[in-house]
Amino acid sequence: MSDKDPGPSSRKSKKHTLDDTEGKHVEDVVEVKVKKPKTTKSKGKQKVQRNYDHWPEYLHSLFKVYKALNTVLAFVTSRKQLGTTFPSIRSTVENITKQPLNMSQVAELKALLPEIITFSYVPRNQIRVNVADKASDEPDFSACMEPKDSRLGLTNEVEPEHVLLLEFAESWKGTPGGTSASQNAPLIPATRTAAATKKLVEKRNDRFVKAVDELLAATPAADDSVALLQAAARDHIPVNPDHRGDYLTVDETGHMPVPSPEDRASVHDILVELEGQRWYKDQIVERRTIDAREGQTGQLTQPLSTSIQQALKNSRNITSLYSHQAAAIDGLDSGKDVIVSTSTASGKSVIYQVPLLRFLEKEPRTKAIFVYPTKALAQDQKTALEKLLQACPGLEHIQVSTYDGDTPTEMRAGIRASASVIFTNFDMIHASILPHEEIWRSFLKHLKLFVADELHYYTGTFGSHVAQIMRRFRRICAAIGNHCTRFVSCSATVSNPLAHMVNIFGLDAAQIKVVTEDGAPTGLKEFLIWRSPYVDDLSPEIGRQASMVQATALFRFLMKRGIRVILFCKIRKVCELAMKTLRTELSSEGRHDILDRVQSYRGGYSAEERRRIEHDAFSGHLLGIVATNALELGVDIGALDAVLMLGFPVNLASFRQQAGRAGRRKRDSLAVFIAEGLPIDQYYLNNPKELFDKGTDDLVVDLDNKIILEAHLQCAALEMPVCLKDEQYFGPLLKEICKTKLHRDHEGWYHPHNKYLPSPSRHVSIRGVQEDKYVLVDITKSLESAKILEEIEVSRAVFEAYEGGVFIHQGKPFIVQELNHDTKLVKLIQVDVNWTTKQRDFTDVNALQTYRIRKIQRSPHHAYYGRVEIFCQVFGFYKMRHNVILDVVDVESNPWIHETTGLWIDIPNFVLEMLREKGIKPARGIHSAEHAFMNQFSLASDLRTECKAEEKEYLKKESRRKRPARLIIYDPMGQGSGVSVKAFERVSDILYKAYAAVENCECEEGCAKCILSSLCKEGNTVNSKAGALAILKSILDIEIDPDTIPYETDERKLKGHDSIVSASPVHTKTAQKLPVECVDDK
Repeated sequence: MSDKDPGPSSRKSKKHTLDDTEGKHVEDVVEVKVKKPKTTKSKGKQKVQRNYDHWPEYLHSLFKVYKALNTVLAFVTSRKQLGTTFPSIRSTVENITKQPLNMSQVAELKALLPEIITFSYVPRNQIRVNVADKASDEPDFSACMEPKDSRLGLTNEVEPEHVLLLEFAESWKGTPGGTSASQNAPLIPATRTAAATKKLVEKRNDRFVKAVDELLAATPAADDSVALLQAAARDHIPVNPDHRGDYLTVDETGHMPVPSPEDRASVHDILVELEGQRWYKDQIVERRTIDAREGQTGQLTQPLSTSIQQALKNSRNITSLYSHQAAAIDGLDSGKDVIVSTSTASGKSVIYQVPLLRFLEKEPRTKAIFVYPTKALAQDQKTALEKLLQACPGLEHIQVSTYDGDTPTEMRAGIRASASVIFTNFDMIHASILPHEEIWRSFLKHLKLFVADELHYYTGTFGSHVAQIMRRFRRICAAIGNHCTRFVSCSATVSNPLAHMVNIFGLDAAQIKVVTEDGAPTGLKEFLIWRSPYVDDLSPEIGRQASMVQATALFRFLMKRGIRVILFCKIRKVCELAMKTLRTELSSEGRHDILDRVQSYRGGYSAEERRRIEHDAFSGHLLGIVATNALELGVDIGALDAVLMLGFPVNLASFRQQAGRAGRRKRDSLAVFIAEGLPIDQYYLNNPKELFDKGTDDLVVDLDNKIILEAHLQCAALEMPVCLKDEQYFGPLLKEICKTKLHRDHEGWYHPHNKYLPSPSRHVSIRGVQEDKYVLVDITKSLESAKILEEIEVSRAVFEAYEGGVFIHQGKPFIVQELNHDTKLVKLIQVDVNWTTKQRDFTDVNALQTYRIRKIQRSPHHAYYGRVEIFCQVFGFYKMRHNVILDVVDVESNPWIHETTGLWIDIPNFVLEMLREKGIKPARGIHSAEHAFMNQFSLASDLRTECKAEEKEYLKKESRRKRPARLIIYDPMGQGSGVSVKAFERVSDILYKAYAAVENCECEEGCAKCILSSLCKEGNTVNSKAGALAILKSILDIEIDPDTIPYETDERKLKGHDSIVSASPVHTKTAQKLPVECVDDK
């Protein structure tokens, strides 16, 4: 493997070209005293005697060295997960072998077992467990790895920045019971027994024998196997970066420059090169190629004016329109509203920008409103429109303005008076424009065009709010006499574009022109599904390589070949961990030329920081971006050649939206889904056709949600009194809500209820209650020169900014020095550590009070709806490196408690005992039954449940924390959306659909069609299809045959303790007995 392609390992062993393999500047040796293992006669099963007579004598002596190293390392790591350095164990091995231990010998072992042995220089901080702090009472276990004289204070030498690490991979995982952990579970440090250590040593010795036999079998008869091994070992002799000048290296003149985007090789050729890499081990398990497509042009019925044609050519080099663009523009010309649903980067913005220019040419007083879901996208499109207007003769003076929450108050009046086009969002329309419609009347009277881009973004509860906002908006326009506004929406490819536009805008379907035939050209696109390889193919029990390591390795490989790539991560923390890994790996390779062109991008960064990153991306400076779904929408960040998706996104629509970000400039492109070890990822790994061929779910808008409708009727009644004729906008529920929730005057007009006054819109949060935010400041230099890094919500601060924990920003680690809840200030100090922290916490979701009771059809059981408490407590954290726990720290923190509403169903005791008899923990069945229920509810994305965590359910030590046996589904904090009450009112229908889905699903252990959920915050690791089916049957009073429930055989799932107890009744709202609702579900 070349120096420029280190593959997945972040600890690359550099080449050494000198014969003197002892090297220079090696640290003093610290003896680790280990007793030589005694030879005893086996009393039990006789070992298989291996014949090594055919081995060359040199390999016998090398085996002796390997066995000594194996024994010493197994002993050292049996007590604590420590970084073991070459100097610290060298003399001990020499005492066993009675001969010197040379670096060349270890390099030969590394060449023989490259995936088992780590032998390379690493920064000293990588083996530290604690931040260097004289005041700290916590031990730093890396101290035992330092030279003896240094620890005794007998030397004035400067501590070297790098140490030579020597490690063997282990099949023993340190998990409860000694069984292997899942790919995503952290490995818990524990004292390994003598028997387990002996077994590990024997297993690794056997692996060496297999490797030698493979070498001998692969060596041609005319060649010397020992000479081949020694030649290969030269690539594995590490070079100390602290003294690089003392060595001759192959890359002293600099790395190969990164090709320009125009000069890069084709994606096909790069994939061929990838498959020839040493670290490539058939990770590509599925490959699909979509051929390039020629564009289809279209002609307008009414040709564009010369000025507009000139503007398109000069600003964007557009000389003709694609067929879908022409069809949409013709539709607007004919007086229709338009919905365009085509692929990403198909030129949808032209569809509404060209008609705007036409309107302005005909009537200079024309106004337009362009709505975008994110400020970044609005800013991007505003810049594009300004360039187009500047290039259009006669329209250079047209003012385009942003009108959002960041717009200064003193500028807003001027924008209303002079801007022809405003770029805004639905939050501003709801809270600023409509409540003050009297000062917007002049603008709205001349409004010709209303554009809602990325319409697929508006779904679920948020989409339901937006639908009511649009009905309020159209009502006001009609009242001031404007019936001419044309409505345009653009969307990614969705299954129901016409129905979704009708639901959002409240328009007549016959008035809408639907455009779905995409005429834009596309380049060739390669889709790959990537599975992490085993650490060692012959020892699969060691497990697979981490998906994060695979993702960052592929990321680096592509950038070095001029491929502009984006890595999508599901959550912010993973995004920062990936960026941190890239910083470490690129720095260790000396590729600062590439590192300077990589940035992370996620929510929480300041607006200035996001704009800077967007500019660097659009200008072509950035080669790589690590992002959350904040960049999933169509922000133009320039030409991207490749998309990597680390883990399956929330749904198929999101998966395809992310994949579509590559190839936005007609070039060939690449999209790679890198599967994690989670069940939902494994499902799509084993069913790849569903990623490409399965239709996306319909976008859902709940127009019958009485809570949302009432909220917006209160707002509408302030804007202009409501009458019963407004049913044409708000639907048949208006009459009931007006009579029961609004105030009626003597003339029959309805006004807001007093409790909403003076400003109803302030009581209606369309995105849920806005949480308090904590400010994170960097005080590394001093408190006086503190710099604000970012702001995070209180719900994130509790889990990410605890004192002593590591917080990562732009891939740089910071230690939380102080968290002040009174001032909402978090003080951070930048540190150089190679470990992260993971909070130790628990979240209890408790039903507190019953508001309603509903009978489950054809069953004696009931569902309950009422007040729910969410109780979150962080009581400590783990220090972790490479998913291995290094240290366990306790912290004292206040719990985070908030209340919401939800529904719950208590589970009969008999089914709990039935599952226990089969070895199935009830928690697994409950968790899976909750997911099965939510999978059958169209608004499930706006609900939450109490997800079960693997490390808690499979604990070796019994926890005092017990949970009641009930299914519980609740609204996220403060949304006030009424989604859980909708589920409660349809509970029987949903339960029977869930039962049918699980009963009839052909999978064996659960899949995305029955019990797995992409929304599960614990990754679906605690699940049981058989348990879910039994629980659903018990609730529905369907007979359960015990023989149909299989016995659990997975040793890991049999370990631990039962965390479920019988559920007790939840008291009601009043002392009176609540009636049981028996209305059939709709």
